[in-house]
Amino acid sequence: MSEQSGQRLSDVDACVEEVIQRVGKHITLGLPLGLGKPVRFVNALYQRAKDDPGIQLHIFTALSLLAPRGGSSLEQRFMGPFSERLYGRIPELAYARDAAGNCLPDNVQVSEFFFKAGSYLHNRPQQRHYVCTNYTHAVRDLMDLGVNVVAQAVAPGDQHEAPGMVSLSCNPDLTLDLIPLLRDREAAGTPVALVAELNGQLPWMGHHAAIEEARFDVVLGHPASDYPLFSAPQMAISPEDHLIGFYASTLLKDGGTLQVGIGSLGTALVYSAILRHRHNGDWQAMFDHLGVAGHFPLATVIGGTGPFDRGLYGCSEMMVDGFLSLMEAGILRREVYDHADLQALINTGKITEQVSLATLDVLRRERLIDSPLRARDVDWLLSLGILRDSVEFKGGRLRVGERSIDADLDDSEAREAIEALALGDRLRGGVVMHGGFFLGPERFYEALRSLSDEQRDRICMTSVNFINHLYDHRFGNQRLKVAQRAHGRFINSAMMVTLNGAAVSDGLEDGRVVSGVGGQYNFVAMAHELPDGRSVLSLRSTRKSRGEVVSNIVFSYGHCTIPRHLRDIVITEYGIADVRGQPDEQVYLRLIRIADSRFQQELLRKAQKAGKVDASFRLPESWCNNTPDAVRRAIAATGDGDLFPAFPFGRDFTDEELTLGKALKTLKAATSTRRGKLATLWQAMRATDEDGQYEALLERMGLDKPSGLREALDRRLVIHGLQQLETPPDTGNSTV
Repeated sequence: MSEQSGQRLSDVDACVEEVIQRVGKHITLGLPLGLGKPVRFVNALYQRAKDDPGIQLHIFTALSLLAPRGGSSLEQRFMGPFSERLYGRIPELAYARDAAGNCLPDNVQVSEFFFKAGSYLHNRPQQRHYVCTNYTHAVRDLMDLGVNVVAQAVAPGDQHEAPGMVSLSCNPDLTLDLIPLLRDREAAGTPVALVAELNGQLPWMGHHAAIEEARFDVVLGHPASDYPLFSAPQMAISPEDHLIGFYASTLLKDGGTLQVGIGSLGTALVYSAILRHRHNGDWQAMFDHLGVAGHFPLATVIGGTGPFDRGLYGCSEMMVDGFLSLMEAGILRREVYDHADLQALINTGKITEQVSLATLDVLRRERLIDSPLRARDVDWLLSLGILRDSVEFKGGRLRVGERSIDADLDDSEAREAIEALALGDRLRGGVVMHGGFFLGPERFYEALRSLSDEQRDRICMTSVNFINHLYDHRFGNQRLKVAQRAHGRFINSAMMVTLNGAAVSDGLEDGRVVSGVGGQYNFVAMAHELPDGRSVLSLRSTRKSRGEVVSNIVFSYGHCTIPRHLRDIVITEYGIADVRGQPDEQVYLRLIRIADSRFQQELLRKAQKAGKVDASFRLPESWCNNTPDAVRRAIAATGDGDLFPAFPFGRDFTDEELTLGKALKTLKAATSTRRGKLATLWQAMRATDEDGQYEALLERMGLDKPSGLREALDRRLVIHGLQQLETPPDTGNSTV
């Protein structure tokens, strides 16, 4: 490592110059996924490459976040004020905007291994430069591509009583494993540069995420880098999403492990888990109304119906804001420890978190400590809180203040003294959450910044290679991971599922990438390896395509993300399909059972034609009520219209924006075909707002006083879209 490692610079251009001096003009830059990109440094380096064609810059990253702008003129009018409100003070990633606009210079290439869903579906250069890899292989692939610069935004330690330290905060996921590999590359003679950009807005996260500032070569520190963090706004949870989340919540085992991803389906699961814990009577009423125990008995075998008395442990590549909600609700509280034998004893109930003499006896019986206690035993017991911090070990004896105690656990007087003076109250050092990266709404970041030290210590942001598979890692071996991840439920979303149980989650059959595999394959495979783990793939049963409703349960498809031999549990709003280890006929039928009834007969016909289902089989009447009306009746069945709200954890959109969003979505669906466009335009030409009930909404869109034919047409389109909603908004007080 250079003698100048960890040098602080306040000038971003000087930082770029330092990097070029170190590695030259052929730069392969590795950037974190999502939030942790050092925007000021990256923008300056990208601008330098634009100004100097002699620089060859290849950026390898994932999830380059951009504020939404909208495509059509109406979408731009809608998104403009919203984006300004949420993202106006955040510097934009210049390379990402140019990549989105297909205007990167010839000497710059951007390769991502995960896209924001659908963002580059029609972007040919980015489709060509996409790198398909599992999240756990990203470090390997970065090294194979010849990465020589890694840059990341970090939280400064001097604001958190940790001088000389920084926190990788939102993104230790890859960086923790990249740093030592790059230093090995440097030792072998290849110049490298590691760059940190300080941002005081990043929440300080300790444990593995806190590292020495000197591990970076250059540290950019300037008040301009304390810009707000990019937020992902809360999205509405539809009735379908709520039912999917409810069914998933029935599969959670008290005392188990949870992994869940971002999006409304994951949020719905979190909400239903909290409902089960805090309002179990309401949750049980829905459980009974849906007939879960009778229709889908798997829930009673592997899940549960009561509150989470033991709690859950979170182990997820992405720590979504829902995990903090679970923590606040008292659900995310099952602590795990970084010692496999200790964890196994806790799992079997041989010891509990409450410390007693029995704790020492069990540890001794399992040969984890000796009697008399040795120095290493005492150090370990102190670290776990089994012995009080005031205990010292001197001359083979325990000392508590002026009292000297024999360390022999067989001596009755020593046992009495240890119990009275030396034993702690409960185990410490456990964590309830291992996460690889985080991204969410602004209130999530503020909540993380506001955590007490005790609360923060229960969260360990760490390497994705520790989280996403079971192989040995320097933070824990396979035996430890298996012990920690008891009753794992790995819950992810898919776009489509084929009747043979394969899942389509990241791309289309023509080869275009919608998002990326990320860590989904890792978690599905791990669920099959854990003795009591289960993979759960959730999806809505239908979607709209070109104005038509189509099924997401399909007979076959020309692409898959999760192959059929890893099929496990599939959930739609119509129930749970347990397909692991089942004969093909049962797999086909169980998936047809949770498909929308408008498509069940055709799916059955194809399955029978292929010989996968007996030709004499007929759809039972009880399967044939899978309709949107049935979903809405189920949501209303409890008699409490607010039990399953659209935004249970807050929202970033105003009432007016929610109403306008619905109207624009209606317009977009209606104009998805040429005939639909013509029909909508014809109807819109006759749309008026004579009584002014939409005036506030039109003002929000900047169409209250239209100027020119384009704005006049846009105004009429908005009025027409609003008129299509079931309940027109009241004047001046628009609601959903």
